[in-house]
Amino acid sequence: MTALGVFCGSSPGNGTAYIDAARAVGRDLARRGIEIVYGGGRVGLMGAIADAALAAGGRVTGVIPRWLVEREIAHTGLSMLHVVENLHERKSKMAELASGFVALPGAAGTLEEMFEQWTWAQLGIHEKPCGFLNVNGYFDPLEAMTMRMVTEGFMQSSYANMLIFSPDLADLLARFADYQPPQRKWTDSGKP
Repeated sequence: MTALGVFCGSSPGNGTAYIDAARAVGRDLARRGIEIVYGGGRVGLMGAIADAALAAGGRVTGVIPRWLVEREIAHTGLSMLHVVENLHERKSKMAELASGFVALPGAAGTLEEMFEQWTWAQLGIHEKPCGFLNVNGYFDPLEAMTMRMVTEGFMQSSYANMLIFSPDLADLLARFADYQPPQRKWTDSGKP
């Protein structure tokens, strides 16, 4: 993996576990020579992951909408900062630059960005792995919900299994290396 798209909170969360995990991810990815592609912010988990990676000699690329730059939320010390016009362009640019995607704890924006990448993978728009770093069991309810989608008949298990959940970054990256995408959701015959 050459570049990892990272989605995470613009807040630090409660306690120190989340910010500590973000810093550890930044340091570990830098040591592995994996570029971080993220939302370009200097605040919350976003800023912590970028700062830790940069301090460890890593490459960090941000993709941020102009209106957030104007609000002085952009990280000014990145290896590269792409300023785009809107959130749609941000997600497209991150998808173009990243070889896979991982989400750390965050809120609606984090989930929305990851769900879009997961949906694109189901549709065969890309074949990149998507995973959740499950710090403190934060994503346990989400993992249960994806299984509920299967048991209630709204999703095939192969699509739920596309999402990789792990509390350990090394495990996530190893599973990313072995990732094989399922058949895309809609074939030419129109059948899932």
